[in-house]
Amino acid sequence: MEAAAVQALVIVDVQAVFVTGGHAVPEAETLVARIAGLLARARQAGSLLIHLQNDGRPGTEDEPGQPGWELQLPPAGTERVIRKAHDDGFRGTSLASTLLAHRVKRLALAGVMSEMCVSATARSALEKGFGVVLPHDAHATCDIPAAPGLGVAVPAAIVARVAEWALGDEIELVRSAAQVTFTAPGT
Repeated sequence: MEAAAVQALVIVDVQAVFVTGGHAVPEAETLVARIAGLLARARQAGSLLIHLQNDGRPGTEDEPGQPGWELQLPPAGTERVIRKAHDDGFRGTSLASTLLAHRVKRLALAGVMSEMCVSATARSALEKGFGVVLPHDAHATCDIPAAPGLGVAVPAAIVARVAEWALGDEIELVRSAAQVTFTAPGT
């Protein structure tokens, strides 16, 4: 079953540090390929495309200008890059005004980290009245390491699934990125 069509794709923090090298999310190549598929279909449909890019603090791998900060799926043409300094892609950015200016009612989210930036952005989108489609196989995170006195490590797949569950029933969770359909904004 396909999800109802969305007018925008918001790609959350698909940056080198999170999807390449030793700190990459598990199965990063597969994740990036799925998101690239979403991106290609959204481009073909004329949907609004927004790439969120996290500006890490000085000295971190996602600090602006560092190799880890670079987007793995570079924007094309008129696609927007919205830089952010918080988990929530709406906080202190032009994301809401951009979506509203293009008359977006429903958007799809994909990217990293499931329990932080993806979740925070999804919550704000819902609070602002946008419909949100989240493909289960198009977001990811890392394992939560064990901590003294706090129990065992939690595998990334479990963390991502809990992040989905915590978003409640307002979000439209679909099994696969292939189920997401796109349309032009304002339609």
